[in-house]
Amino acid sequence: MPKTQNRAVMIWMFIFSGVVALLVVFGGFVRLTRSGLSIVEWNPVSGSLPPMSEQAWQEEFTKYQQTPEFIKINPNMTLEGYKEIFWLEWWHRLIARLAGFSYAIPVFYFLFRGAIPRKEFGIYFVMGTLFIGQAIMGWLMVASGLVDRPSVSHFRLTLHLLLALSLLGLSLWTALGHRFGFNDNTKKAKWSPLSKIAVTGFALLLLQISYGGMTAGLKAGHVSNTWPLMFGKLIPGGLFSAPLNLLESPQTIVFIHRWFAFAALGIIIWIYFEAKKRGAPRDITNGLLWLLGLGSFQITLGVLVVLLSVKIELALLHQFTAILAYALAIYFIHRFRALDYAKK
Repeated sequence: MPKTQNRAVMIWMFIFSGVVALLVVFGGFVRLTRSGLSIVEWNPVSGSLPPMSEQAWQEEFTKYQQTPEFIKINPNMTLEGYKEIFWLEWWHRLIARLAGFSYAIPVFYFLFRGAIPRKEFGIYFVMGTLFIGQAIMGWLMVASGLVDRPSVSHFRLTLHLLLALSLLGLSLWTALGHRFGFNDNTKKAKWSPLSKIAVTGFALLLLQISYGGMTAGLKAGHVSNTWPLMFGKLIPGGLFSAPLNLLESPQTIVFIHRWFAFAALGIIIWIYFEAKKRGAPRDITNGLLWLLGLGSFQITLGVLVVLLSVKIELALLHQFTAILAYALAIYFIHRFRALDYAKK
């Protein structure tokens, strides 16, 4: 991790984190509107411009008409209907390009000016690598839905999401370091019970988000619109009849996603009481209360998404609150580790 604090770099890192979060949320909107397969080619440079004539529009539409999604899902779609989904995916890719510029231009500027010392460039280089990696995975995800089925690989979708979240987490962690100070990594600080619980909770949150990604990729949210029962039962039969069900069965995946959220909420409650017991600063305990409220709100949204058959507005808000919870989890781990170093 870096050692040199810089206010300008901090502001850039917070802004970049926000741009990445926006990109993730907008990607969710594109998925929910079934717009992600509307552009069938990945042209990072030439694709930055939309079709500029009716002939160009017709050419793009003709390419889309060869895809499984058009043939099996949208055979009656008109050119005007195609334009609607095209524009959503085009804006998604434009935001991705802008996110790339919001990383590349400042990082080289700060490196040239010395605000980022060369010996501390490693962490920023990893961010750039993660950005490129999630972009490539985004195209591989889209490509998986252009061959023989009208949907993308739920594994690739989840990996695309996790790479983007890794980028968000790393940039946010670095921003917090510039804000509060970087820990002296040359001297090891023992992990306190509070920090260990927080990391455990973070791991559970990542697992829950991963199952959310697979739920989205498989459109498993449409499996059942009842709660707490599925197919009239609290635990339907056959969910865990085979190990691969944990990764491939829509019914099993959405069942886990439904109930694992309560485990994550339980960890937040545990962290709060541990923080109170160990005399954590008041701003941390108050923040944990906000996180607890957010977790409860997130579960409520999830239930409503089920009951209302994946209404887009609610599903998108559900995803946004998950990203917010992810960011807050990183914030608390950062603060807890700072307390560990302060006790040395």
